[in-house]
Amino acid sequence: MASHEDYLSEAVALAAANVRDGGTPYGAVLVRGGEVLARCANNVHITNDPTGHAEMAALRAASARLSSRDLSGSIMYASGQPCPMCHAAMRLSGIREGYFANTAGTAAGFGLLGAEIYAELCRPLDAQPMRLAHLPVPDASEPYAAWKARKDGA
Repeated sequence: MASHEDYLSEAVALAAANVRDGGTPYGAVLVRGGEVLARCANNVHITNDPTGHAEMAALRAASARLSSRDLSGSIMYASGQPCPMCHAAMRLSGIREGYFANTAGTAAGFGLLGAEIYAELCRPLDAQPMRLAHLPVPDASEPYAAWKARKDGA
C-alpha cells in the first residue's frame, strides 16, 4: 500500500508534467481505501475555466466515476496547498483529510497567487478587494424552505 509521501510525490510529478505542458505547477491525487479515484493536473490553461484547479478536477472526476458527490473517506493529496475554493469544495464533498507538498507561502514566493486570498477572506466583507454585500429581497429564503421541506419528506 502506498504511503502519504508516495501519493504526494505523484501529485508533484503531475504538477511537473503540467508545467512542461504549459500549465501551472499543480497536481492532485484523490484516494479512498487505498484506491486512486482520480489523478489530475490544473487545466485552466486548456479550458480557460478559472475553477479548473487540480483538486477541483479530481473531485469532478471521482464524483463522475462514483456517480456520487459524497466522497467521504477520501484523502486529497495536492502538490500545493489547496486554495480556499478547493478547500471548501473538498469539505462540501465530505473529505476530512488532505495533505499538500508546498504551502501557499511557498507558491507566493514563486509569484503564484495563494496566501493573499486566504488573508483577504479573513477580512470583513467591506475590507475585501472584491465587493460582496448582503442585499435582502422579499421571499429570498423561499428556495431554502422548499428544499428543506423536500429533504424532510414533507
